[in-house]
Amino acid sequence: MKKKHLITSALPYVNNEPHLGNLLQVLSADVFARYSRLNGYDTMYICGTDEYGTATELKALDEHMTPYDLCTKYHALHDKIYKWFNISFDHFGRTSSKKHIEITQHIFECLDKNGYIEEHVVKQYYCEHCGMFLADRYIVGECPKCGGSAKGDQCENCGTLLNPSELVNPRCSRCGNTPKVVESKHLFINLPKALPLLKKWEKKASVEGFWASNAVAITEAWIRQGLQERCITRDLKWGIPVNKEGFENKVFYVWFDAPIAYISLTAEYIDNWKDWWQNDKDVELYQFIGKDNIPFHTVIFPSSLLASGEKWTMLHHISSTEYLTYEGGKFSKSNNIGVFGSDCEHTGIDADYWRFYMFYNRPEKGDYDFSWDDFEKKINGELVGNFSNLVNRTLTFISKYQDGKIDSKNVDKSFLDLINEKEKEIIELFEKVRERDALHAILELSDLGNKYFQDNEPWVLVKSDKERCNQVLSTLALLVRDLGLLSLPYIPTMAEKLLSFYNIKDYSFSALGTPVSEGTIITNPTHLADRIDHKIIEELKARFSGEKKEEKQQKKESNMIANENESIKDTFARRVTLKVSKIVNIERHPGGDKLYILTLDTGESERRTIVSSIVPFYKEDELLGHNIVLVSNLKPANFRGVKSAGMLLAASQKGDETHSTCDVLFADDIPVGSVLLPEGTTQEKAPDCYIKAEHFFSLPLYTKDGFLSIDGVKVVSSEGKTVSAKKYLNDNVG
Repeated sequence: MKKKHLITSALPYVNNEPHLGNLLQVLSADVFARYSRLNGYDTMYICGTDEYGTATELKALDEHMTPYDLCTKYHALHDKIYKWFNISFDHFGRTSSKKHIEITQHIFECLDKNGYIEEHVVKQYYCEHCGMFLADRYIVGECPKCGGSAKGDQCENCGTLLNPSELVNPRCSRCGNTPKVVESKHLFINLPKALPLLKKWEKKASVEGFWASNAVAITEAWIRQGLQERCITRDLKWGIPVNKEGFENKVFYVWFDAPIAYISLTAEYIDNWKDWWQNDKDVELYQFIGKDNIPFHTVIFPSSLLASGEKWTMLHHISSTEYLTYEGGKFSKSNNIGVFGSDCEHTGIDADYWRFYMFYNRPEKGDYDFSWDDFEKKINGELVGNFSNLVNRTLTFISKYQDGKIDSKNVDKSFLDLINEKEKEIIELFEKVRERDALHAILELSDLGNKYFQDNEPWVLVKSDKERCNQVLSTLALLVRDLGLLSLPYIPTMAEKLLSFYNIKDYSFSALGTPVSEGTIITNPTHLADRIDHKIIEELKARFSGEKKEEKQQKKESNMIANENESIKDTFARRVTLKVSKIVNIERHPGGDKLYILTLDTGESERRTIVSSIVPFYKEDELLGHNIVLVSNLKPANFRGVKSAGMLLAASQKGDETHSTCDVLFADDIPVGSVLLPEGTTQEKAPDCYIKAEHFFSLPLYTKDGFLSIDGVKVVSSEGKTVSAKKYLNDNVG
């Protein structure tokens, strides 16, 4: 028997209107839920608004409402947006429900009883100006690991989870004042104690559930680095009360209770919720999230369930998308940059057009940038020019020349075999939750149909060989019917319209590849989709362009790179930190044959992790224990699920565009932590922000007679020691 499919998508935070990137998770879960139902799985899709936390408290104050009333207002906004997008939730609830309080407190009691809860006195921040304890995300400062901009719970640059007390130069995000440090007793979940349970489960679950590569890499990196105890209580009012003596005035931290809401929302929806959530034998759990939420769904939430000692339905498959950006920058509601949920409806463009485009470019293996030009190209080219065109030309021809009748017994077997083979591939892609690839395969099948139509020229056959014409059209009618079924998860309204031409009302993938029902008559076929006028695209592009802060920031950074009357070497000294670092650990990247994950001692309190594509050039023992030169303040980047906080320097042969040469610049005779600068320059203080890769490479380093150089001078340590290459003595460095 097929297992049940229990499907969740990341809970949207209640007081933010979702933009296109936020909508990815609910849309992705919706496609899989629709597929599951069509393919005969007993399916339940659960979601709801995430309502607790300081952000809600503060916004409620700003809007002169109670937190609950504020959540009610914004829950309605979310609900309206998701209904317009035709999201097929079985239940879309709220975390402020009584059932959520009950189940969260129950799981906590289990953890406490089993010895996984610890009490610690912690230092936390209190803003005297605002008169409140500051929740993690309302404290800003610098990350102790990479030096980047960070909030009190997570670094925005390197992704490291933090406790607020770890921040450097902390400030209140509301007023900018330095908060006061006070002591308070809090509860922690003992993740190190739960680690053996987690490791055993993850090793099996990630393989059987074919997790996304970035989910595997991030989870294993967490486990490899060792887990820390994590605070699960806060000094707030709006939240779930802690059910433990001495902690009655505290609430549970939202990242402890929010994942539990998947369970409580189900319990709110149906009485027999345990048949879904305590039934690992018969149920598979699929969770759809953004990549920034991976650790909470693969480490913290599973650890809580495993350590509770109760039998829970554990994560089977996690589908984690990368980021969606907008026209090269970030979405910003306040600056009217980018398209948000309610905007889509007001563009006059149907929801199915948006759904189609979102999945055509679903960011599964890397970030993707939304652009209006690409939107126009994909809609007019693929949805209209390919898919809708095949439907229209086929059904119109059948209606005109065969009175809408289809001979279900007279099909082209060789082409039907090709259809069946392609449809089998599409089902396999759906099963592995490769939703973008499945849509592309559907469009490839449609493209084959257009080619079959064109090659067989039914407008000629109808006059010269009516039997063959009948066979071609009957085969195409079967294909078009199947395309309607296969596209239901993506463009449900359009697909239902297509199937209505066949008078089909019951939808099931079991009909795929089977003859069209005998006696079927195609009635009143019309266009499924129309091209979008270029003038409309230009109008929308202008409407949502806003005041682009990102462009201003880029200009500011560009000015910082090349100040007038400043030499290249002086700009380099002002903007770049080169730091001698020692390789203390090295391992192969699980997601890249050419990538090493290097752990570095930089002379700082925390070690640094970078990813480097030098596997083809160096064995591990040729690197381990050696000093290298690190571009310490290069903006962190993600390499297949692993954050790289910097880059090592290596020389390469001039003109090498294939990256087939590499000569790492070792610095074994220079102390770890030493900063290297161009001769004749000084660096009064380290740069206070990252340098982007393109800006770094605009300040060209090279080797001259073997020595690392820039702007005609050597790059040296404070003691005058130099770094040299062994192979490429007058070449490029990067």
